Amino acid sequence: MTRPVILDCDTGTDDAIAIMLAALHPDLELLGVSTVHGNHPVSVTTDNTLRVLDHIGRSDIPVYAGADAPYSPRLAPPDSRILDPHLPLPEPTSTKQEQGAATWLAQILSSSPVTYVATGPLTNLAEALDLEPGLVDTVEEVVFLGGTQRIANVTALAERNVWNDPAAADKVFTAGFKRLVVVPLDATYRAQVTADDADRLMALGTPAGRAAARLVHERIEQYADAEAKQAPVHDPLTVSYVIDRGVLSLQEVHVDVITAGGGAYGRTDVRRGDPNVFLALDADRIQYVDLLVSTFS
Repeated sequence: MTRPVILDCDTGTDDAIAIMLAALHPDLELLGVSTVHGNHPVSVTTDNTLRVLDHIGRSDIPVYAGADAPYSPRLAPPDSRILDPHLPLPEPTSTKQEQGAATWLAQILSSSPVTYVATGPLTNLAEALDLEPGLVDTVEEVVFLGGTQRIANVTALAERNVWNDPAAADKVFTAGFKRLVVVPLDATYRAQVTADDADRLMALGTPAGRAAARLVHERIEQYADAEAKQAPVHDPLTVSYVIDRGVLSLQEVHVDVITAGGGAYGRTDVRRGDPNVFLALDADRIQYVDLLVSTFS
């Protein structure tokens, strides 16, 4: 039996690989993709999402454009290093749905057990909770790529997805979901993808394999680690966990999101209290990469 999944993302390079993994793995039924601000404005993340699904022959999967601004006002966004925000794929021929992401999420998440995977800011889910608070009781599981304990990427203390909308993350973390899995940078950096791994993907000769290989090489260049020839490919790790629980090692803890301004803005802190998340502490790199290769073959 396939597992119904929704993917909510701010599609850039690693979100694109996550979309392909969720759309192509036989154990998952990707019900739809909702898009959100984050890496880029939502018009770009929506366009990128449509490009990916068209490229792999899955334009049957609906795409819902979501929030283009955070749940509540935040600090000025950081500068982006990305010169061209559009993915190096042909322009889409499919189009987004008329219905907005928050409305669609409120309807579908409250009607049947679904796994919700977020690889961008949690704005859409926060807005859906406003529309339908009872969805916390029907969602099977929330899996979120975000937060950090030791490795930051937007400030000295914060990870980008949480920093882009800490109020939304705080709302989701305190909403009372029966299972909320948080995959921080500490875990994704334990499962970096190498240039050799990208060559394995390219050798598959499939549209997904070739696209993933190009995107991994692009990320390695962006991270400018010529000696290591590897880079974290964060977002697909969340989807990998949904497919194979053994990819991540989890610990049940209490995590607070810092929403007040100042140097700790957007930080995720492990503190004393009743556990509210399952936090990923480690990841199996080999298992992760093998799953990408087998799926994209």
